[in-house]
Amino acid sequence: MNRRERRSAAKKSRISLGISSPAALCEAGLNHLQAGRLLDAQLCCQQALAIDPNFADAFHLMGLLSFQARQHDHAVEWIARAIRQDPKPDYLVSLGTALRRLGKLEDALKAFDKAVQLKPDASESWKHLADVLVDLNRPDQAVLGFQRALELSSSNWGAADKLGALLLQLGRLEEALSCFDWCDQIRPDRASTLQKRAVTKFGLDRLEDALADIRRAQALDPTNADNCNNIGAILQRMGRDAEALPWFDIALGLRPNYPSAFTNKASSLTQLHRFTEAFAVYREMKALDPADAEADWNIALLHLLAGNFEAGWAGREVRWKLPNLPIGRIASSQPVWLGRESVESKTILIHADEGLGDTIQFARYVPMVAARGARVILVIQKALHPLLAELPGVSECIPMVKGDLPAFDMYCPLSSLPLAFGTTLQTIPVAQSYLPTAPAACLRAWEDRLGPRDRLRIGLVWSGNPKHKNDHNRSLPLRDLSPLLDLDATFISLQKEPRPDDKATLLERTGIVDLTEHLTDFVETAALVSCLDLVITVDTSVAHLAGALGCPTWILLPYTPDYRWLLDRDDSPWYPTVWLFRQTASRDYATVIERVRAELTAQIALWPNKQNASLPGTI
Repeated sequence: MNRRERRSAAKKSRISLGISSPAALCEAGLNHLQAGRLLDAQLCCQQALAIDPNFADAFHLMGLLSFQARQHDHAVEWIARAIRQDPKPDYLVSLGTALRRLGKLEDALKAFDKAVQLKPDASESWKHLADVLVDLNRPDQAVLGFQRALELSSSNWGAADKLGALLLQLGRLEEALSCFDWCDQIRPDRASTLQKRAVTKFGLDRLEDALADIRRAQALDPTNADNCNNIGAILQRMGRDAEALPWFDIALGLRPNYPSAFTNKASSLTQLHRFTEAFAVYREMKALDPADAEADWNIALLHLLAGNFEAGWAGREVRWKLPNLPIGRIASSQPVWLGRESVESKTILIHADEGLGDTIQFARYVPMVAARGARVILVIQKALHPLLAELPGVSECIPMVKGDLPAFDMYCPLSSLPLAFGTTLQTIPVAQSYLPTAPAACLRAWEDRLGPRDRLRIGLVWSGNPKHKNDHNRSLPLRDLSPLLDLDATFISLQKEPRPDDKATLLERTGIVDLTEHLTDFVETAALVSCLDLVITVDTSVAHLAGALGCPTWILLPYTPDYRWLLDRDDSPWYPTVWLFRQTASRDYATVIERVRAELTAQIALWPNKQNASLPGTI
């Protein structure tokens, strides 16, 4: 059929349809497109263009048809032709959508930005603009875009949902929760909304509410493995591991290769001290994915907790394959020293790679490296630099800041030193105290602040780093220590940066001496600890500091503690002056504190004869 015949056929078709204008044809074509009748829609476009070869709506509709056919390059060409005829905001939105699908994000951003300039009250255009800002990793600008979309139309569920998800990702949990609450009002009983709201409440530690939401989501979408895994994860966080386990099994039944459910299941088994089963789960993970470094890491920690140091120290070296693990790394072409090569006459750089407590614990190995004839450069956290700069055997101590490092022949992370020295339970290097003594002037200043030594001086630490993944098990509120505070002793706070509720308790409990404003660094903390008779603490860096200084230290531990405290013992092979007070299977700190109170009462009764008394944990 030639051109004249096509025009004639199109004219006859228009006459038969009773349609004679390009606008009416495009409207009919759009209806066909929305109904999925793509060939009919295309025919309408062709008829419209036969009447008016430059009709913008027809170009735009051809672009939409190309987009529907996933011919995004053609879509861009057609829509660009429409915009050249008439730069309507709707056309620009369509162009931006096609460009975004092609991955041309900057060009898509320009199209959406032009659309909102031309029609600033279009809620959906602002949502599209925010979407591409998310793609471009500009979250703060994206938040503003979604917020503007909602200001213009509070019923824009898509904008509210995406804003909530973005705020959740940014850690702005209260704001995210408001978004998901609004989404639930606009469109109730959507499993996806309830799932995200549950995750948000979990992050806010509103565990009962989170559990209620995720149970509703699971009831609405029972084949969703994520919902089942999340129910288990929330129960796990609540300490209800026996209830959590079946949910991880359900999740794995729905998705057999589900790493998070496997890890959560093994974690709950560990918390229940069902270690053989936990090892079996990790072996199953390794069978599914032999390269699973996270499984190797958790296996290593289990070995260490059980006292199997040979497998544990070697296994922990997999940590370098875990990019999300918060460890310190250095970029160097020099070899890593793990104890095999001689270090005599070599310069070895030893650097902190984990937390402050780890650095203090493993600093004991540094003089041993020097004793092998090495020149030791120690690179540690800035907070610990004043304390460890004078550690025996250290030739140069550098705070860990960005910048060039001095030349060295090899290096070793601090946490790899137990492996380098082949440490077993029987060969842990133990000393009553291995840290440098605090300056005499600091000690005198603290004695003056503390006043007469007429009662036992007891330092208290009740919470650690709130960002630690196990903080909910390791820390406790100050009010939980109330049963101790009416005893006849002087209690001194060693707690830096108390949480808001604890600040209020400190104001109420005027019997606690709070001089923490003077704890400007670890040297000052070490000096204060050296002036005390006892430190009672949860698992924090202060526990390691007090133990390394040889101060009698009582550590309150969760039922399943960090690997270094091992299992089923009340002493520590790392610190001879430490006494461990462990939770029972009930995981209740109240019973732990009852035992501490009983022991402390007995020690206070001996205080007048303190010269002849020895606190538990001392030698």
